[in-house]
Amino acid sequence: MSRRVEQKAKARERIAAQLAAQQRAERRRRLLLAVGAVVVVIVIVGGLVAVRLAGGGKKTTTGPSGAADSQIVTALSSIPESTFAAVGSAGVQAAPSPITAPALTSGGKPKVLYIGAEYCPFCAAERWPVTVALSRFGTFSNLGTTHSSASDVYPNTPTLSFHGSSFTSQYLTFTGVETTTNEQVNGQYAPLDTPTAEDQKTFDTYNAPPYVKTGGSIPFIDLGGKFVSSGATYSPEILAGKTQAEVADALKDPSNPIAKAVIGSANVYTAAICKMTNNQPANVCSTEAVTGAAAKLGGS
Repeated sequence: MSRRVEQKAKARERIAAQLAAQQRAERRRRLLLAVGAVVVVIVIVGGLVAVRLAGGGKKTTTGPSGAADSQIVTALSSIPESTFAAVGSAGVQAAPSPITAPALTSGGKPKVLYIGAEYCPFCAAERWPVTVALSRFGTFSNLGTTHSSASDVYPNTPTLSFHGSSFTSQYLTFTGVETTTNEQVNGQYAPLDTPTAEDQKTFDTYNAPPYVKTGGSIPFIDLGGKFVSSGATYSPEILAGKTQAEVADALKDPSNPIAKAVIGSANVYTAAICKMTNNQPANVCSTEAVTGAAAKLGGS
C-alpha cells in the first residue's frame, strides 16, 4: 500500500507541476499581450504626432491650400455699389474682346468658362476680379485658397481656387477648371481638373488669333461666346507679399491700388456678363459703374 500511496503522491506532484507550468505560461502570454498592446498604442500615437509635426494632418499644396474663410467670401460678395462706382474702370488697361461665335450655354443659361491652373501667377491675379464679378450674379460654394508657384514669376501670388467649387445663379452658369496644382512632380505640375471635350474645344478654338493676341495663354475666359479674355487684366505684382485675407480687406478701400485693379477689372467683367444676361439683374447692370465699363469691352 505504501508503494501505491507513493505513486499517487508523485502523480499529484507531476499534475501540480504541470498546472503550475501552464499557469506560468498563461501569465507570460497575458504579459506579452499587454506589453504588445502598449507598444501598439505608443506606435499609433507616435505616428499621429509625427504626421501632425510633418504637416500630414493638413491639406497640402498639391491642391487648394484650404477652404476660403467665410469672411473672405463675404468680403468679395458684399462690396457696396459706392465702392464699385468710386473705382470705376478708367484705370483698366486690358479687357475681354468681343468675338463672333455660337452662344456658349449650359442648362439653357449663358455660360462663363474659366480655364487656368493653380501654379499660374496670372491666373492667381485674375481669379479675384472674376470671383467679384460673378458674385454679383450668384453665389459661390466651396471656394478654395491657394497661391501661385513658388518657382514661377511673381512667386506665391495669393489667390482663390475654383477647384471643387460650385456656383449657383438664376442668370448664368460657371465652369471653373484648374488643370494643375502649384507643385511639381517629376518636373511637371501635378494634374488636377480635366476639361470636358466641349470645353477643351472652346479653349482650342477661341484661345488663338484672331480672337486673342497670343494663343494658348492662361487664364482663358469665355463669356457666353460673346467675349473672350486670355491672360491677366493687371499685374500680379500688386498682390505680392499679401495674404488672401489682406487682399479681400484691401477691396474695402477704393483708393487702395489692389482695389483699383481688382474692382476695376470686376466692373469690366460685370459689363460683359450683363451682355450675356440681357442686362439682368437690372440693379447690377444698370449701375453707372457697369454701363461705363461697357465702353472698355473690346479694348484688349
